[in-house]
Amino acid sequence: MNKKDIANIRKQFKLDNYNLQIREIFNVYVQKESGEIYHQVSQPFPMLEQETQELFLANFKKVLTGQLDAKLFELKFMRDVEDSTQMFLYEGLQQETTEDWKEYMLEIVVKMFAKTVYEFDTVVTFIRGEYRKPTRKRNAESEEGGDDQVYSNGFILCSLNKTDVPKKALMFDYIEKEYKSYNVFDPIINLDSPLSGFLFPALNDNAADVNRILYCAGKANQPDFKFMEEVLNCEEIITAQEDKDCFDFILKEVIGDEVDSRVISNVYEEIDKLVQENQENEESEIPTLDSRDIERILTVSGVENVETAKVEHALKAIVDDEKHEFKASNLVPKTIKIETKVANLSINPKDLKYVKYITFQGKRCLLLEIDEDVVVEGFRLEESETY
Repeated sequence: MNKKDIANIRKQFKLDNYNLQIREIFNVYVQKESGEIYHQVSQPFPMLEQETQELFLANFKKVLTGQLDAKLFELKFMRDVEDSTQMFLYEGLQQETTEDWKEYMLEIVVKMFAKTVYEFDTVVTFIRGEYRKPTRKRNAESEEGGDDQVYSNGFILCSLNKTDVPKKALMFDYIEKEYKSYNVFDPIINLDSPLSGFLFPALNDNAADVNRILYCAGKANQPDFKFMEEVLNCEEIITAQEDKDCFDFILKEVIGDEVDSRVISNVYEEIDKLVQENQENEESEIPTLDSRDIERILTVSGVENVETAKVEHALKAIVDDEKHEFKASNLVPKTIKIETKVANLSINPKDLKYVKYITFQGKRCLLLEIDEDVVVEGFRLEESETY
């Protein structure tokens, strides 16, 4: 799934929406330390109170929120796994009765807590529904399109949430006109920050891919590899940060420790061109870079004497798979931070070429080329020819 696919389905999580209909919800309350199921309940989602529906819908949106390869990961199921989660999800999606669907979901819950112990009670929430997307936009003149023809895919979404113990508080009683201690012992389900979650199946080019699943990590660049392997039974992945770190290592090996700001700026600009062209053409496949692509980009960016053998050697030294391809979208930082004792700067990668590190009158200086006046606290700085 690309970020456009994810954004399209995420924005459909709203009340009374024809394009996304949630048939039923299944909540499983699991006790801490023991991992035993304390309570389970399923019911038609439309039967919930509106306020409760809104709380859950906000939670489901969070499961689908985040940067790809940082917080959201499209995973591929491993083959030939006994009692695989892929099978439980696929079979669960096909079941006509709620009881049969629940049995498959409970199998997944058992796997979640088989080897993992939490210090707090948790709630596992499953929903089963249908996602519809018009094949084309409605034409205002002919009134064709829109909901006349739609892509339709069934799905299961899961959210794992912790529970919080309410804190003691002081309340004011309007009737008695006095202050009282407020003690509530019922645990609160934290729907704001899912510990993890997933969407099955993955949706690519408006079609369901039952061999893949979209996994949501609790924190960016901190996926639970144990959960992905032992619970979801999926293959290993590389996070966006790991991809970026590996790429930076290759750059240092080929370019060296010191580099002209224009060169590194050109490298990021060349990679960003690939990303932008991909988005403009609305291609579903994310552009990738292999060793030959890296060699070409470094050469056109101004790096001298780029040797094929050196690039390949650097790649083999940091990545086990010599045919590894880097996702272009993972390699360009949103901002580049320059930290000094005097000031900290945040610069767009493409503007790094306007920053120079120079020695002026025996002093090290950071030169920032600009084309406008500088205003500080409402004052326009006076221009000076000398230091």
